[in-house]
Order: sequence, then C-alpha cells, then structure tokens
Amino acid sequence: MPLLDFWKSRPDEFQSRTVQQIVVFAGDGKLRDDSATCAEFREFLDQVDSDSLIRYAEQCLEQPFPESGFVLQDIVNQIGKRLGFDVKFGRYRGVSNEVGHDGLWRASGGIALVTEVKTTSAYQISLDTSVSYRRKLIEQGSISELGSSILYVVGRSATSDFESQVRGSRHAWDIRLIGVDALARLLKLRESMDDPAILERVRSILRPNEYTRVDGIIDLVFTTTNEATKDEQFVIEEEIDETVKKFTPVNFREACFARLSKHVGTPLMKRSVAIHSSADGLLGVYCAMSRAHPNASGNGYWFGFHPGQRDALSLFEHAHVAFACGSEEQIILIPFSTFEPWLSTLNQTILEGRHYWHVKFEEANGVWTNVPKADFPRRDVTEFLLRE
Repeated sequence: MPLLDFWKSRPDEFQSRTVQQIVVFAGDGKLRDDSATCAEFREFLDQVDSDSLIRYAEQCLEQPFPESGFVLQDIVNQIGKRLGFDVKFGRYRGVSNEVGHDGLWRASGGIALVTEVKTTSAYQISLDTSVSYRRKLIEQGSISELGSSILYVVGRSATSDFESQVRGSRHAWDIRLIGVDALARLLKLRESMDDPAILERVRSILRPNEYTRVDGIIDLVFTTTNEATKDEQFVIEEEIDETVKKFTPVNFREACFARLSKHVGTPLMKRSVAIHSSADGLLGVYCAMSRAHPNASGNGYWFGFHPGQRDALSLFEHAHVAFACGSEEQIILIPFSTFEPWLSTLNQTILEGRHYWHVKFEEANGVWTNVPKADFPRRDVTEFLLRE
C-alpha cells in the first residue's frame, strides 16, 4: 500500500511513529534520487501538518539515522514551500553534469535562494561549493545574479564558527544563515497571517540584507504582530447596544476544515489561521466562524472579512469562502469569484488602520440569506449551504 494511502487509512497510528519508521513505508524504504520512495515521501510531507513537520525535523537532529540528512533536506524544502516559495527539490547525492544544490527556492520579482541544508556546522563547510552551484544556475539562465543568494539551513544552534567563516569570506554578501528551529518558527508565524504583502516581508529576511538602518525589521515585527493579534480567532458581531461591539471567542475551525476537506475530496493544509489549501496550491479555502444570535425570525451570524484575506484568496486558481454558522454542521460555502463582488455591498469598519467587511447571514425556516447594506436587497444563499 502506498505511504499516503496507508497514512489516510490509519492517521492515528502515524502520530506515534518516527519519521525513520515512516520512510520505511514508502516505496522500498530506501531514499534514492528519482525513486518511488522519494516521490511517496515528498507527497506525504505535502499533506501533514506543520507540527508534524517540525517534529520530524527534530527527530532527524536529535535521533540521527543513516538517511536522516536526506529526510531533513526534504523537510526543509517542504517548509520553504509553505513559506510561499516555488521550490525545486535538489538531489540527495550529486552527479556529474547536474547542479548539486539541496533546493532552489523562487519567489516573485525574480528572487531565488540556492538552499543548502547542513545537520551541523561543527566542521569546515566549503562555501565555494554552494557558490559554484549558484554560479552554474546563473550561467544556465535559471536565476539572475542580482536576484539570487545562498541560504544555509543549519540543524545545530552552535554556529558561531560558521558565521565567522561566512563573514570572513569574499562571499559574505551573497550568503544567509538560519537554524532549522528558527525556520520552523518562521513557518508558524506565516501560519498566523493571511496578508500576502506581510508574507513577502517575512520571506525577505531570508535574503542577505544590510542592517545599518533597522526600520525594515521594526516594521516587520510591528505588522506581523498586528496581523497575528487581529480578530482572527474572534467573531465580529453585531453592535448589541449600538455603541459596544462584542467579541466572542469561538474556535471550531479545525472541525470545519476536516469537513471541508472531505467535501472537496482532498486534504486541506494550513497556510494561515483562516486559509487552508490543497497540496498543489491550486485550491484555497477561507473559513470564518460565528456563534448563533437568536432574533425574532430565526438566527443571525456575524463575520469579519479582511482585505488581506481577499488578496490571499485571489492568488489561488480556485478559491472559496466558508462561513461556519454556530458549528461545523452548518457551513455556507461560496466560490470566491461569486463572493468577491458582494464586498462593495457590505458594511465596513475602517478605524485606526483596521479595515474589514461585515458579513452577515440570517436563517429563518430553513432559508438562508446574506444581509448587505440597507439599500441593497438580501441574497438567498440557501444553495450554498454545505450538505452531505
């Protein structure tokens, strides 16, 4: 049974297995370039959550095994994918006539990171080797000289000697260094955000920069903190007394995405707090939650929708918005192409740099409607109610 099918049929069993044991289930259990084992294992990494990825990386470093370096290489490249890079996986073992980098990460604007993964920096690392990889890629026209750099991802935290080696070399301005644990924290930070503009700022710290002036770092800290603490985990609800907004914590989003994954027929992986996507990145789903507010005719449900979420959904070839009303049992699932034109008809809050649209639904006698501004007619959205 292929690894992915085995995992889907027995997901609980995999929680107790080490990554070394998981590799054994793939193909013939031997990680080789262009092998079935390699393909199955990378497909498996596409599907697991970030906590599992981080746990597997820690196992490679704390409990090394014969192929742990190759496994860590694949995990680091998977993290690069989830940070929004277009990742080309490198080879496990170098061969003649091919560039031997561990990974090539590309981003918008022609940015490219030639990535090297090292379990430790305790021994002397040949910077000239990675520099030669980058040079060959430039000569091939795969990357540009101005837009590319080298990223070393190092497993062990004690890297002072390696840092000194980089600073003292003629390649210092082309090389960046980050630990696996820090890269993992960057992934968790990325998952707390929806705005693609802020994601680009996060990615920028992996490129060489001159930090005489630190405005950019301060701006990154401020914007990411602001993004992470906005009311993603709270439901924006109606002004109960016309002066005070009530914020009620509700969180059944995990159960919602489990149901949505079954509906769309593919696992949806976490890309941010409210947006999950298919492994191939073609399908993206935003999910918001609200508790029920009884009214004279039935129940009302209130949600907030942010510009950053709109911009993030616009990057997917197929995108949907899901509004969970009271629980995962009542989800209104609307194609984003249908929902986006509605935004101009919805009430908004624009206050002290905060901007979001108020999305309101009401249910009465089995009929669901979207409630726009007073001068627009209600929309019947019953057809979008997710059914088994």
